[in-house]
Amino acid sequence: MVNRRPIALTAAVVLFAQAVGVVLLHGVLAAILSNQRMSLAGLDPDVMITGTWVMGGVFGAYLVLCGAVLLRAGVRRSAPGRWGRVLLITCAVTHAVLGAVLVGLSGWVAFTWMMVVMGLVVLSLIAYGAPGAPAAADTDDRPDDRPDGPAGEVPQPA
Repeated sequence: MVNRRPIALTAAVVLFAQAVGVVLLHGVLAAILSNQRMSLAGLDPDVMITGTWVMGGVFGAYLVLCGAVLLRAGVRRSAPGRWGRVLLITCAVTHAVLGAVLVGLSGWVAFTWMMVVMGLVVLSLIAYGAPGAPAAADTDDRPDDRPDGPAGEVPQPA
């Protein structure tokens, strides 16, 4: 049986780290654009620099939001709601598409990283199931202090 909590927490930490990396990458790209001061198809270099920073911030915020949904699911031990699931599905699809693009641009290491992140997000979605569905045998590590035993079973006299 799979324990859902570490999967969601690991995926959240990975998405937070990836958000920082994306913002830093876009910062480097903006610095390169700033140093070269070249026009691409007649575009103003300042507009391209601003657009690079904005895209890095928006994509970083998107990844932080996805990580926050997974962190909340891991801490609360409950499935994300409908919009949280939609957000995580779009996150998985985004990683799949970017992985397909990166295999040609950056190589197999970048592709592997994107597929690992996509796999963590998908595994989190599958492990929690639908928000209203009853959980299968959850490996809950909370103590069972109910007087009538686990799951309402009444102890039988010996």
